[in-house]
Amino acid sequence: MTASSVDLGNREFWAAPWAQRYEAFAALRAGEGLPLFAEPEFPGFPPGPGFRAVTRHADVEHVSRHPDLFCSGRGAVSILDLPPEAGEFFGSLISMDAPRHTKIRRIAAQAFTPRRTEALLDDVTRVARSVIASARAKALAGDGSFDLVGDVSAPMPLLIICEMMGIPESRRDEVFAHSNVILAGDDPEYVTSDNPLGDYLAAGAGLSALMTELAARREARPTDDVTSALVHGTVDGERLTHQEIASFFILLCVAGNETTRNAITHGVWGMHRDPAQWELWSGDVEGVTPTAVDEVVRWASPINWMRRTVVSDTTVGDVPVSAGDKLLLVYGASNRDSSVFADPEALDLRRSPNPHQGFGAHGPHFCLGAHLARREIAVMFRELFAGMRDLRVVGEPDRLRSIFVNGIKHLPVALAGTDAARGA
Repeated sequence: MTASSVDLGNREFWAAPWAQRYEAFAALRAGEGLPLFAEPEFPGFPPGPGFRAVTRHADVEHVSRHPDLFCSGRGAVSILDLPPEAGEFFGSLISMDAPRHTKIRRIAAQAFTPRRTEALLDDVTRVARSVIASARAKALAGDGSFDLVGDVSAPMPLLIICEMMGIPESRRDEVFAHSNVILAGDDPEYVTSDNPLGDYLAAGAGLSALMTELAARREARPTDDVTSALVHGTVDGERLTHQEIASFFILLCVAGNETTRNAITHGVWGMHRDPAQWELWSGDVEGVTPTAVDEVVRWASPINWMRRTVVSDTTVGDVPVSAGDKLLLVYGASNRDSSVFADPEALDLRRSPNPHQGFGAHGPHFCLGAHLARREIAVMFRELFAGMRDLRVVGEPDRLRSIFVNGIKHLPVALAGTDAARGA
């Protein structure tokens, strides 16, 4: 495959087999410059000016470390320039620049005090055990099978987010439903109308309304949840607005959910393809976990890319770029850069060092929740090995049709020795 045969602006590229995708990334890294691609077409939007792909690890790191030259505020999660109403719901930390980004991130960081973080870690263990127990009971009540995503890796991080923010149990189904639409891309399983942008905005509005209502209640009667901490936190005497809190919640539901969900799912799939890795981790959980968690995030690269916009004429590597150029930081490519990672296609749970960019590269937009995400992944695999050592993958992953999320919607699994496992 040659770099000239690759088209990252074509939605079908992101639906192609993973092996084909990573071969294309290797061709782009080996090619010259920063290739320019046409933007994906979207109904109701005029064609955009195109974007340049940043695929080398060092170049992604450079762009991420220099927000003064490469900004996020013109759209970090969309190649298209979205309408203003989209920014109202999705204008979270990830799509902000200093000084507003700095203020909101400092207040958000205050909400995660050591005491609260320790309490959250206890919650992670309790939720993981409950989710795994429910999935096992479901399997044993039937033919031994269940869906790893729907029954384990998807509910766990969203339940943690809901408990952390203080979302009442009666409203959590709303959070699940709206989050799936926001993360759906153009997948027909989740986007069923002729107006996907309208569905996307409606889901954002639903989450925003829920959190705005909760923030108002916590302002009058604070509790010990993160919403209360965000409502009453200050930096230089300034508080977050309820809309800013709602946008932060949407970010948690998307980024905080998707990285954990897909790292867990891809990790199980990767170990199915290389059973020695499953035996390695399950046989020495305490010894392997510190490196294994980062390796499944690197190997999965759950978020395909983030966008930056060039602020003023500069260079990336030795390539000139102009003010207004759109750059896509392609994490699935940078996380397999053979100049940084030996045998990058392999899932190597003892890989060290591992300077992956699965939580973003270093800079002001490095994932605020990386510590919690690592803990969730570590606990979930520890509990899987304890409560489901007999887990077997019995079918191919059903992938999410999305150019933004490297998602798996469903992964059929079964308990060894059951009818479903024997029939696979």
